[in-house]
Amino acid sequence: MRTTPSRRLCAAALLVASVLTPVMATPATADIAPHVAGADRQGQDECPPGQLGRDLTARLDKAIEDVRREADIPGVAVGLWMPGKGCYVRATGLADKADREPMTTDLYTRIGSETKTFTVTALLELVDDRRIQLDDPISRYVDGVPNGDRITLRHLAEMRSGLFPYTEDPGFVRGVLSDPSRSYTPQEVLAYGFKHKNTSAPGKQFQYSNTNLVLLGLVIEKVSAKPAADFIRERVIRPAGLDHTVFPSGSEFPDPHARGYTNQTTSGKIEDSTDWNPSWAWTAGAMISNLHDLHRWAKVVATGELLSPQTQKQRLRTLPTGFPGTSYGLGIFESDGWIGHNGSIPGYESVTVYLPSQKATLVVLLNTDVTHEGQEPSSLVARAITEIVTPDNVYDRAVPPR
Repeated sequence: MRTTPSRRLCAAALLVASVLTPVMATPATADIAPHVAGADRQGQDECPPGQLGRDLTARLDKAIEDVRREADIPGVAVGLWMPGKGCYVRATGLADKADREPMTTDLYTRIGSETKTFTVTALLELVDDRRIQLDDPISRYVDGVPNGDRITLRHLAEMRSGLFPYTEDPGFVRGVLSDPSRSYTPQEVLAYGFKHKNTSAPGKQFQYSNTNLVLLGLVIEKVSAKPAADFIRERVIRPAGLDHTVFPSGSEFPDPHARGYTNQTTSGKIEDSTDWNPSWAWTAGAMISNLHDLHRWAKVVATGELLSPQTQKQRLRTLPTGFPGTSYGLGIFESDGWIGHNGSIPGYESVTVYLPSQKATLVVLLNTDVTHEGQEPSSLVARAITEIVTPDNVYDRAVPPR
């Protein structure tokens, strides 16, 4: 998603960029050749080498590597699947800067705000079960929400509640950065947001806020009488056939995984954030997956495989965000025809999107969230790829200069 220095639009459970001093990542010190999917433990038959043709594959290799070097991204894994044309599944750069381990396409990664697509899918399944309605007020399920009798579940899912984002509270930011291993409850993080006045009336304005998705997690727990992670596992992850997607309870991280690097630190210097506890992000951004599961998930969420047609139609009713070319529905966005979500959490970024007109899927995974000239590195990679393969549908298309 297009960003400004003061806010990263759809950056999953991301701390506010304006609070910290941006620092460029340390450049890699050795050339790392692209790593083909066939050498990994998964997906050996998912994308036979050379399917897109030598010339197009070479163009993609160069474009991705150019962005990686320019933005000082340690490692990138990419999956592109275009039915009838071919596919491209490769990785380049480093998974671990200290040990010089190469990035591969079979690694687990923290997916940040892509968690929102799972949480809202679970919520919409409860709608299909007739246990809730999207226009129910949040006050029916959670006490103490400012203006909660006027804020609906729909407002929360479409980022139009007007509730203050808890990740923008200075005390919250100081707490997370001073003790990244600390575990937070949903009630603790919501309290940081509820200290502030609402930023707008419900339904009036798009404002990306993790507060909304933590509240929806509490709704899922209230209605299902199960922990949100368990309900999402049972009703979303398993039915979707995702064998390498995890909702962690703390800092646990399945192997193999890449090391993550962030400059969202107390000093502003880049640090290894791999084992930071993402509990503060919870149903807004704590989940873990891998490239091959996200390939499957992109189509599931964009086409509504787990939902009724009527509910999926409501989900895809996107509204303007104020960012040119990008609109937002119920826990999902549309960017120049691509439907899905991106994610960012200290040390990791991702993009998982589906293009219905070509039935194409794109997944981009990075092991850094350090911005480059005010832009998310994941957007730079996804834009470079789509400019080549789908020039009529460019992800997060740059705004022409005036």
